[in-house]
Amino acid sequence: MNDTTTLARRIDAHWDAEIVPELTEYIRVPAKSPHFDPSWEAHGHIERVIREAERWVRAQGVPGLKVEIVRLPGRTPVLYFDVPATDDAGAGRTVLLYGHLDKQPEMVGWHEGYGPWSPRYEDGKLYGRGGADDGYAVYASLAALKAIHAQGLPHARCVGVIETCEESGSYDLPAYLELLGPRMGNVDFVVGLDSGAGDYERLWLTTSLRGLVGGALSVEVLTEGVHSGDASGVVPSSFRIARKLLDRIEDSATGRVLPTAFHAPIPEERIAQARVASGILGAAMVKRFPWSGHTRPMVDDLPEVVLNRTWRPALAITGADGLPSIANAGNVLRPVTRLKLSLRLPPTVDGERASVELKKLLEHDPPLSATVRFEAESAATGWNAPVTASWLADAVEAASRANYAQPSGAIGEGGTIPFMGMLGKQFPAAQFLITGVLGPKSNAHGPNEFLHVPYAKKLTASVAEIVVAHARRA
Repeated sequence: MNDTTTLARRIDAHWDAEIVPELTEYIRVPAKSPHFDPSWEAHGHIERVIREAERWVRAQGVPGLKVEIVRLPGRTPVLYFDVPATDDAGAGRTVLLYGHLDKQPEMVGWHEGYGPWSPRYEDGKLYGRGGADDGYAVYASLAALKAIHAQGLPHARCVGVIETCEESGSYDLPAYLELLGPRMGNVDFVVGLDSGAGDYERLWLTTSLRGLVGGALSVEVLTEGVHSGDASGVVPSSFRIARKLLDRIEDSATGRVLPTAFHAPIPEERIAQARVASGILGAAMVKRFPWSGHTRPMVDDLPEVVLNRTWRPALAITGADGLPSIANAGNVLRPVTRLKLSLRLPPTVDGERASVELKKLLEHDPPLSATVRFEAESAATGWNAPVTASWLADAVEAASRANYAQPSGAIGEGGTIPFMGMLGKQFPAAQFLITGVLGPKSNAHGPNEFLHVPYAKKLTASVAEIVVAHARRA
């Protein structure tokens, strides 16, 4: 039996005996991120999950392992572990393994018998909030290291940073990176297990992430509502003015974002990868969404589908105030319309500059001199992976073929993960293995989120093999 087969079997057994039960209990805890639970410290849910993770990590008995909960005043805690290199492997280089334990809120729409804090294991899927996004990461990381040691294989020094603020934009992470940076040493390889998978048939490498500008647009025309029969035709509709302002940002006929400030050139390498990824995934890239009736996608060409969701800006209206429910809507001309805007940005567009530009575009010269305000709430720059080193490309391909019997895939993600920009800035010379278990219908942030356990087992084995390859490279 070769090293790969033995490694995979050890990890498979570890998942069944320990990790699935641990994650089952983890799912029960409503450890919502601070943005969704401002009283997180008083409620103690984040404290509970980080202490449980610390207990489990310590119990793994990995030689030389040190683990601690690191705390900064007024900030969410971080779990930090440090495993020395085996026999000085890695020539003084360090591997950083990243994950998080905080969660998104409940969301409505769970199937009957399922729920965010009610774990359910069915057909290889562990349902519940946070298991896939991203509670499994710390357990998979230690399972990989433990299996490497059990096999007598080499690895460089490995450190782990498991934060509890990621779903709030990782605003506490930079302070911890500054604090822990000197302790981490020469980090030249970062493993992040908080991303997606195009399918469950291969190992997927995330090549880029979009940025994000979010905020609230407010259009006010009156100080109080008035009878629509009396005022309409004289007082402008706040909704119509909001619609005209949005026309400055988006072509409503096509959905194309108009200002050039929100666009960026797409690298030829990413265009080529989009063609390959679309060839692998085919129509499943579109069919995976829960379409209503005969609704069609914005584009039909499959490589363009990939590029639209990874390298082109897109505007979404994710919330509204000032609009009563239909059942309670009288014949009243409303005084104000407020819309929550979410503008996704190409990976290389600066989020802060885009936020300033969006505010200027919306507030300048408002129609009919209405009172218009745009209050920015978030601004995050995306991330574009550095050119993949040959050793990493070879290791990813070998791990995918060994564990999935399929070639690997590479694709950008349409979401925004602020920590990636932070890690990229902190470790500019490092190589990155950004991957994860969020494949089709896993529905992170939404109802019926699940962790695909068979895929996660293979992903853990793949990470172990790539960490070994990192140690063995010249």
